[in-house]
Amino acid sequence: MLVTLSDGLFHVSSINLSGRLLPALHASIYLHILAGVDIDKVFKALADPTRRRLLDALRAHKGQTLGVLSKNLDMTRQAVTQHLGRLEDANLVATFRRGREKLHYLNPVPIHEIYKRWIKKYERHHLKALHDLKEREEGD
Repeated sequence: MLVTLSDGLFHVSSINLSGRLLPALHASIYLHILAGVDIDKVFKALADPTRRRLLDALRAHKGQTLGVLSKNLDMTRQAVTQHLGRLEDANLVATFRRGREKLHYLNPVPIHEIYKRWIKKYERHHLKALHDLKEREEGD
């Protein structure tokens, strides 16, 4: 990763990920994605159906502006801004400025953390129970 300091700000020009060099846009987003996850904020953000629709829209088309999101979801810019703020606070959305535009990207890492903590553990128990049932049935 090439990080430089100018004007008191760190600038990421590229990041090496598994032998691939990512451009600055992707490197900045990747660093944001790796930020810490507050699981309570994630659950609160995901509890709202409008915010889930925003995440679905960002999953379908990466790098959308506020104007595009509000138009496609038939919502006011103010409403979308408020919901995006909650999603950003929960680290579910990463943003990147391109000139005057602010592009929004889905950050799937917090959702994956929920999977690892809450879903994956229970899957293991169900799979073990099915395996044990199979062993009992084949043993008879």
